[in-house]
Amino acid sequence: MSRELSILSQAKAEAVGDPATAGNDGGKNAADAPTFSPLYRQIKDRLMRALDSGEWQPGQLVPSENELAKRYGVSQGTVRKAIEALAAEHVLVRHQGKGTFVSSHHEERAQFRFLRLRRDAGGVPETESSILECRRLRPPVDVARELQMRSGESAVFIRRMLTVDAFPAVLDELWLPASLFRGLTHERLQQYKGPLYALFEAGFGTRMLKAREQLKAISCPADQAQRLGIEPGKPVLFVDRLSTTYQERPVEVRRGYYLTENHHYFNALV
Repeated sequence: MSRELSILSQAKAEAVGDPATAGNDGGKNAADAPTFSPLYRQIKDRLMRALDSGEWQPGQLVPSENELAKRYGVSQGTVRKAIEALAAEHVLVRHQGKGTFVSSHHEERAQFRFLRLRRDAGGVPETESSILECRRLRPPVDVARELQMRSGESAVFIRRMLTVDAFPAVLDELWLPASLFRGLTHERLQQYKGPLYALFEAGFGTRMLKAREQLKAISCPADQAQRLGIEPGKPVLFVDRLSTTYQERPVEVRRGYYLTENHHYFNALV
């Protein structure tokens, strides 16, 4: 029996269970029964664990489909399907004639995955980021809960202004687990000229892979309004983001206050 059939047979056996015990669940209900996972998803999970361990770094070429097939004892078709799934999630990127690489926030196209502002007149606006503050402090209870932090752990709080086409447009307030961002200071942020996520990736080994966002129109609070140079209570778009890295681990809470007189928040559902 081939290695691939062996893995698949084992997965099926685990999902089905021992026939001898059928009808005798020992007090367990159907919801407790293991579920079958397709083989390509198992390979996808193993690739994710390898990436999480740092085996392949952002921007690095990963082994070929043939090499990975031999490594995991499966067919190239199974590996190809796993890689395609990771590419669809922007974890890997395929370059024609060059191979498959670990995606990076240093790539220009990756930088706009998390920047959704567009000009009302059309096109991607010119943006510039300025760091207003960076300090360590105890996060609010709701932030600590979202980041799955233990009681007493500190967080890095960053406040920055994003100017769009030379006008203040977004006030961002970020919370990061301090344990993952030792050495992140106001000075370092000011000296860095690229996207924040690229710095988090290259400088601290933390990749932002996915984000869940909640959008709501609110009256701008007084403190944020003063920083944006608007009247308190003026309507703004409030964007509450939770970013995750490998294994769905939460690593950033970001709350943004958006002015949208000349710009809009753009999202394409695919």
